Amino acid sequence: MRVVSTTPAPPAPGIAHLLDAARADGRRRVLGVAGGPGAGKSTLAASLAGPGVAVVGMDGWHLANSVLDRLGRRDRKGAPDTFDAAGYVAFLERARSRAVTVWAPEFRREIEEPIAGALEVPPDALVLVTEGNYLLLDDPPWAGVRALLDEAWFLEPDEDVRRARLVARHERHGRSHAEAVARADGSDAANARMVATTAHRADLVLREAAG
Repeated sequence: MRVVSTTPAPPAPGIAHLLDAARADGRRRVLGVAGGPGAGKSTLAASLAGPGVAVVGMDGWHLANSVLDRLGRRDRKGAPDTFDAAGYVAFLERARSRAVTVWAPEFRREIEEPIAGALEVPPDALVLVTEGNYLLLDDPPWAGVRALLDEAWFLEPDEDVRRARLVARHERHGRSHAEAVARADGSDAANARMVATTAHRADLVLREAAG
């Protein structure tokens, strides 16, 4: 595991080496970007998008709100057992092949629900970038993810920055300030503590030093 620590934030690494490797042997490479809620995973993943690169977030495998209500887990939405983790692992297994187009769900924050078949991984995608909280978790079925990643990065921002991002995001999507703070300091904080214990399974840790 390599750690890059800078202030105020590490520059995004490139993925030219993954593209070159895929061109050389024709085999798609899968890069995983992990980190806690508000770490900046989706922003980093989106910055890597381009020719030959597809981006699919783990959040598309959120269970529907109606299912969470039935299971009594709605108040813990975002915890590991509120996702179809086995389905996500199956997607990664399929997506390693370039034989056919693979379709994936996308989580829409404006409705807090996943939309099926919204994201495309076409045969000409040489690299798949996938991001999410639990890519490095070693509890089954999440444990199956790490073996399907050719490379894994872990984002570790300054804690105050991470929390501020979360609060702002919750407010953008309709929560009051008090509700946003309660969510960030409640279930989000608990999930972040769990995710932090998985950083050692990454190939590269991008750590934002305190300024």
